[in-house]
Amino acid sequence: MPQPLLPVSLPLPLPAAPTRDELIGHLVRTRIAGEVATPRENNLAHYRKLANGDRHYWLGLELGERWADEQDVLAVMAERCGVNDDPDYRAGQDTIDPELTVGALERAAAELRKAAESRARVLFATGHPGALLDMHGTLATMLRAVGCDIVRTPLRVFADEGVIVQFQGVAVYERGASLWHTHSPEPMAGILHGLEQAGEPLPDLVVADHGWAGRAAQHGLTTVGFADCNDPALFLGEAEGTLAVTVPLDDHVVDPRFYEPMTAYLLAAAGLAG
Repeated sequence: MPQPLLPVSLPLPLPAAPTRDELIGHLVRTRIAGEVATPRENNLAHYRKLANGDRHYWLGLELGERWADEQDVLAVMAERCGVNDDPDYRAGQDTIDPELTVGALERAAAELRKAAESRARVLFATGHPGALLDMHGTLATMLRAVGCDIVRTPLRVFADEGVIVQFQGVAVYERGASLWHTHSPEPMAGILHGLEQAGEPLPDLVVADHGWAGRAAQHGLTTVGFADCNDPALFLGEAEGTLAVTVPLDDHVVDPRFYEPMTAYLLAAAGLAG
């Protein structure tokens, strides 16, 4: 792995970065990958709805009629996420290939390292604050420590009857004094519009998930996305070259601390472990 750019520390230290094999074992044990909790029926239903033009499942991307055959969607998901590629397998357990997860983490790490070396302007956002907020926040902290400009979202950005707020440099959606899980692209659209209205530069890199990632990529921004096996749009976006990287993973396992070894591996691969 690359050597760290600078020795930096975190408020709450991560575990030591695992080896590749150790990480794969951890991903399978915690069901971040391997036999994940998302059932096959749910996956196929989402692939069908995307193919039928339901824009909720496009996650902010403009897919046109290019993915109107759900079997084409399944083929991409088998290739890039590791779900079962048999179209006759309709019910039961489905999978995410941990080798594909780690490979995508390594590609994501290359984007983070480029951002660190160029002291880039980076925007972090998550639609899964109950699971992925710490991961995104840790990445933001480490990039800020080596000189990156972590985007501060404009004040009073409203979307979907809620407001965009930030914690540890990560944009999230708040409504009714609670942080919400959201697939909507509208919060990211609001941020980008707010930055343009304020005359501020757009980010050089976006690290996000769900519609936050899809809308950023559709806007032409270099984007690293994280996506579950029932969220095919970001994988299609990567296949078309709209997203730089899409990392396959279960995006809400039972304990957010289960993502810490993965985060440590990602930082080490990016040369940001301190």
